[in-house]
Amino acid sequence: MTVALVTMSHSPLLGYADPPAEVNAAVQGAFSTARAFVEEYDPTLVVSFAPDHYNGFFYDLMPPFCIGYEALGVGDYGTAEGPLDVPAGRAGELAQWVAERDIDVAVSRRMEVDHGAVQPLEILFGGIDRVPTIPVFVNGVARPFVTMRRVRRLGEAIGGYLASLEDERVLVIGSGGLSHDPPVPQWATADDAARALLLNGRHPTAAARDARQQRVIDTAKAFAAGTATIRDLNPAWDTALMAVFASGDLSPVDAMTPEQMAEDAGNSAHEVRTWVAAFAALGAAGPYDVTYSFYRPIREYIAGFGVMTARTAG
Repeated sequence: MTVALVTMSHSPLLGYADPPAEVNAAVQGAFSTARAFVEEYDPTLVVSFAPDHYNGFFYDLMPPFCIGYEALGVGDYGTAEGPLDVPAGRAGELAQWVAERDIDVAVSRRMEVDHGAVQPLEILFGGIDRVPTIPVFVNGVARPFVTMRRVRRLGEAIGGYLASLEDERVLVIGSGGLSHDPPVPQWATADDAARALLLNGRHPTAAARDARQQRVIDTAKAFAAGTATIRDLNPAWDTALMAVFASGDLSPVDAMTPEQMAEDAGNSAHEVRTWVAAFAALGAAGPYDVTYSFYRPIREYIAGFGVMTARTAG
């Protein structure tokens, strides 16, 4: 059997920001290439590694990893709201397989997912319920973080399960990163109102969600104009990490620490954990070849923006 992969940056600012026409055309071209890759592969099952941005997971109970048996899009930034098509039986098998390989993973029978998980499904498939999808949450915003080695081992365990599915064509998605430092509150420096959001900000009013989203949009405009105080993008860091993924040897990521990642690439660079898990899953299913790679640092999206596709050789 074969396993295929798409890793891609997401941005809540798609549709809200206005990058130069050439940049927008390049991004849309990358999305088109990824869509064509997926259409040709025609997956029967998707495993989606994605973070959350305090829309579904909060500090009242923040796991490092969680497998969803059911999932609902929350509809932030104009993304789809409602249920994903989650095959609960497969999700349960996956969770048991991972647990038996000494990876502690939470499960959710009502996972709520935001644009981090929804946006790739909309871009690649045109909707969130077109292909059976098992969502795997990977914490990329809330300290403390597990080691990158642990993330890699999660991916390897999941890849071992996927390799056993002779009757499926599995697409692995990794959504997040690369270097970026959007205005997501940090518990250590947050005021009381922000801490209330981080602790349990589920199901905000429309006005509260709009105000939160507008802060991000305003920051993006300031960042593009060179007046924002957030950390800059780091194209060298981004492309070096993408080269590691393309090499097939993920062992260098084990040495990456949360402190250095934030210093080099911003507080939300931790979202690259989804890419690590996705490529580790692909590698566990067999040797792979990267078939496409795209990268642009895009200030209007507050993101080092990357897209990669790959598949095993089997």
